[in-house]
Amino acid sequence: MSLKLPVTIALISAALLSACNNPQQYGTPANVDAPHHRAPAAHVNGKPCNIKFAGIKFTKSVNGADTLAKINGNQLAFKVGEKKDYFSDPDGKLSNNTAPILLTEVNNRKPFTLISKVAPKFTHAGLYNAGVLYIYANDDLYEKFCFEQDERGHHRLVTVRTIGTSDDNNHDVVERPYVYMKLSSDTKTVGSYYSLDKKEWHLVRLYKNNYPAKVWVGLSAQCPVDTGTVSYFNEVSLAKNSVGDFRLGN
Repeated sequence: MSLKLPVTIALISAALLSACNNPQQYGTPANVDAPHHRAPAAHVNGKPCNIKFAGIKFTKSVNGADTLAKINGNQLAFKVGEKKDYFSDPDGKLSNNTAPILLTEVNNRKPFTLISKVAPKFTHAGLYNAGVLYIYANDDLYEKFCFEQDERGHHRLVTVRTIGTSDDNNHDVVERPYVYMKLSSDTKTVGSYYSLDKKEWHLVRLYKNNYPAKVWVGLSAQCPVDTGTVSYFNEVSLAKNSVGDFRLGN
């Protein structure tokens, strides 16, 4: 027994050293402390639908969007009820993923550009009321691009990127009832833009396209504080190309 014990200890030590140097061999990815530290799988929201508008086939309805979006010729009126928002607050107090979103699938390995004229119904009590364009992968990974009423009653462009939790970025004030909005990707970069005349575009935000191969883009309305509102979408288009100049948006 005394002769075999050192050999046994040496074999155990070698096995432990190998496990430390090659954690993936034992089912634990490198640079991850333990399985319980892994982020939970993201929830992909929505149900199938079939709505055709402006040459676009919307196939996913989030929070009953297909029952709230009413088409009248070239206009889509998007009604939304009381206290509906899509936001994952860092401390959880304001988290609310109840806003309806109407989505169509796009191939994120190819360029795309979504444009719409957006006219929310702004009212004195309608804090954060907005018409919204989305790029959505799942509830943990999306951007919403809003024409929104802020705390002082101004109408401004706002972007919210959610990667686990949501950030919140206020941009230019546009004191008019509508604005043209654009989301564009060349597969590597995503740009957000607005325009007053659909000719001269103003950059709002650029970031790396870190979305998966299949994503959805679409339309939404939100009403985080008031009792309900409506946003109108006109001149909607979805093209299989991107802007040529990400600074100018053209």
